[in-house]
Amino acid sequence: MAEHIWDKSRLPSRHVSVGPERAPHRSYYYAMGLTEEEIARPLVGVATCWNEAAPCNIALNRQAQSVKEGVKAAFGTPREFTTITVTDGIAMGHQGMKSSLASRDAIADTVELTMRGHSYDAMVTLAGCDKSLPGMMMAMLRLNVPSVFMYGGSILPGKFKGKDVTVVDVFEAVGQHAAGNMSDEDLHALECVACPSAGACGGQFTANTMATVSEAIGLALPGSAGAPAPYEDRDRWAVESGKAVMELLKKNIRPRDIVTLKALENAAVVVGATGGSTNAGLHLPAMAHEAGIRFTMDDVAAIMRRTPYIADLKPGGKYVALDVHNVGGIPIIIKALLDAGLLHGDCMTVTGKTLAENHKDVVFPTDQDVIYPVSKAITPTGGVVGLKGNLAPDGAIVKVAGMKTQRFEGTALCFDCEEDAFKAVEERAYKAGDVIVIRYEGPKGGPGMREMLSTTAAIYGQGMGEAVALITDGRFSGATRGFCVGHVGPEAAVGGPIGLLKNGDKIIIDATKGSIDVDISEEELAKRRAEWKPRGTDYNAGALWKYAQLVGPAHLGAVTHPGGEAETHCYADI
Repeated sequence: MAEHIWDKSRLPSRHVSVGPERAPHRSYYYAMGLTEEEIARPLVGVATCWNEAAPCNIALNRQAQSVKEGVKAAFGTPREFTTITVTDGIAMGHQGMKSSLASRDAIADTVELTMRGHSYDAMVTLAGCDKSLPGMMMAMLRLNVPSVFMYGGSILPGKFKGKDVTVVDVFEAVGQHAAGNMSDEDLHALECVACPSAGACGGQFTANTMATVSEAIGLALPGSAGAPAPYEDRDRWAVESGKAVMELLKKNIRPRDIVTLKALENAAVVVGATGGSTNAGLHLPAMAHEAGIRFTMDDVAAIMRRTPYIADLKPGGKYVALDVHNVGGIPIIIKALLDAGLLHGDCMTVTGKTLAENHKDVVFPTDQDVIYPVSKAITPTGGVVGLKGNLAPDGAIVKVAGMKTQRFEGTALCFDCEEDAFKAVEERAYKAGDVIVIRYEGPKGGPGMREMLSTTAAIYGQGMGEAVALITDGRFSGATRGFCVGHVGPEAAVGGPIGLLKNGDKIIIDATKGSIDVDISEEELAKRRAEWKPRGTDYNAGALWKYAQLVGPAHLGAVTHPGGEAETHCYADI
């Protein structure tokens, strides 16, 4: 490969590498061992969320080294840097979860600041946790320099008593243990084997949902998201991602050329088709916001509702990400949807080709039951649907994949924080027919919009998963199953109807009709609204206070700044 001659006159790195006035800047690069030739080449940020917080992130450092090899092979100069992650599995069920969604925006912010501060020309991002995937893709769209995303890979499934298990089995085992249906010894044995390797949680939970999105939306190389984190094949994809970003730089193809409204629609289709995480209803609008595109939770939910459900994946199904990889990976899902005319095949991707061109030679395997052709879909409509009604005028979202019934009528049992709800579940202080309401857990009210997997999993472990429903202005984990309605808006903290509920109120949820209502009159709601008073939180300083001041409503992505539409200039054009 001959070295490309770069004209830096329109690249950001000219501000730190070109001309006599930049001699002090270049001296720093010499101090780090770079040559004159390397300083003259494009500077490519290699951004990872590597840390020792969780198995999701632990393999990212290794993969980053391979990305750098690819960048160097294509005559770029890689500059590696890291940022934070909050991993939901460890943050779950306590106050630490308030930091989770806020970390998505902090990741995007810190990547932006690093890129701006050092005037890097392009970027490869690597992420492995639920919020780090959208956080990195948001940063790519915000900066709009040529960029490639790469998933760090899923964890391998554990084995317990001859069955594949994931961390969700451990969460549900807590409920079984509390109900007296699992011994101390079995619980300990399960926790020791459930997570046997590096990588993100193995079902179609939020990380794997957003990894699927990364390929379908065109920001990742086709096939790159599939291999589990420990597989050496990931390193090959990392090298190719490094090479690919240099090609994008030559052709000046940027993330906003790729992530159009049609590409966002493609992303929503694959979430619905795979029974993916309800958190996509937050992250896709937030990504769109960075590009100056209005794409709300309503838009996501409407697309997912009409999309056939074709991938039999946990938590609603029986397979995990490794099984998808073994039958051909995410390209098989995309191919099935393209063949059925359910995706916009003309969308540009990071290969420089369209989605249809990338997948034209993919052959759908017929000797497997992990992914179904659309003609034999598991259900004719998608695994995630939106709800609206007098209890959620701004909308709510529920995962229906694997659910036996899609209508629930019951009476409210209200809690003003997750801890109180979890305690009631542990003590069996609820009954069949209850609609457990967990409120003041929204983006502002939490603050931070916590996930509720500990509570939902405990209910399933107690054998009550089909007997009750849960609703919250917070979130449910991508691993949650059952009649669990999240993102109820407006949230309680701003006077939303969920904050006006009282124990015993009759609630009707109908996922088929897309409705969620409380059976009380408008007059009674108005009376309660007049009596309602705002509540404070214990977060009156620091990052979570700042987040609460900035964050917007869930149905618009819980974003913290005005977005691409408000820009008067783009970083890539400085």
